[in-house]
Amino acid sequence: MKRATQVTALAAATMLALAACGEAPGEDPTTGTGGEDVESVDYTACMVSDQGGFDDQSFNQAGFEGLELAEAELGISAFEVESTADTDYGPNIDNLVQQNCDLIIGVGFLLEDPIQAAAEANPDVDFALIDSAFSDEEFNLVELANGKPLLFNTAEAAFLAGYLAAGVSESGTVATFGGLQIPSVAIFMDGFVDGVAKYNEDNDAEIEVLGWDKEAQTGSFTGDFENQSNGQNLAQGFIDQGADIIMPVAGPVGLGAAAAAQSGDARIIWVDSDGYLTTDFGDIILTSVMKQMGPAVFDTVEEASAGNFSAEPYVGTLENEGIGLAPFHDFEDEIPQELKDQIADYQAQIISGDLVVESPNSP
Repeated sequence: MKRATQVTALAAATMLALAACGEAPGEDPTTGTGGEDVESVDYTACMVSDQGGFDDQSFNQAGFEGLELAEAELGISAFEVESTADTDYGPNIDNLVQQNCDLIIGVGFLLEDPIQAAAEANPDVDFALIDSAFSDEEFNLVELANGKPLLFNTAEAAFLAGYLAAGVSESGTVATFGGLQIPSVAIFMDGFVDGVAKYNEDNDAEIEVLGWDKEAQTGSFTGDFENQSNGQNLAQGFIDQGADIIMPVAGPVGLGAAAAAQSGDARIIWVDSDGYLTTDFGDIILTSVMKQMGPAVFDTVEEASAGNFSAEPYVGTLENEGIGLAPFHDFEDEIPQELKDQIADYQAQIISGDLVVESPNSP
């Protein structure tokens, strides 16, 4: 997307700004920080996190960086509030409505119900929701005139990551697990499993995947996105079974998995953001399956602040660069060129439509 480079560049500065997150609703919003050349705009964009918080080095942080960039480049006002429990979502959103936010962005599938309820109750306020669409009581999709879903078909990039994992595994066993079994998590695991299966097909190999059965849609989950010990214990169990590459899809819980991998001579594939840049485990991160949430947030704020808010769902794909595989960084020289070329070829096939990565959890 057009703002991917700017958002990545802002990540380091954002780490410093995160200390200011979680201010109680009622305080004055932060004004634009773009300098004298940025004209202030009478528009306030607001964001509420899920339980992971804006310093999760993954999901929430990636979305928050887009809001920070919008504040810096567009001259808008920005306001953000962190949630620490499910019970915070509704009150936090209601408080942002009372703060006269023009646009309220919810980060994550778990905010679907409170964001939808607020959108229906406040038709004069615009809303956006990362990682979920809106639905009725029978789970049929519904459209809201003031609600924009920001969705990501991460199965495509996770397919490439699974192919990579299979291609470099020395033990013949890789693994993946999630925080909660929700579509935005399981879609990563679906793509990863398919990528390993494709590698096995291409190379007459038998690389085993622990942690997820795509056909049955059953596997390993820690049950949360906060407790790093749960991630460490689950990852250690995989390592004890021979896994040498693990893809946690669990926000901060993945940091626990990385700690286990670091001490257990295993490697990690990160998700959502480029973990090489956002975590302290770059030396064991093969690559990352990235969702360009920051650019999606920026573009949504830019359009809305210009009076062009659209409720049409955004879906990030490899083709529109809304998702992607991060560089191999420290492992660039260790990955065989033939494997790199095959991954690049499959990426081109996915973009062209010649190879379709299917998932029951795709948007």
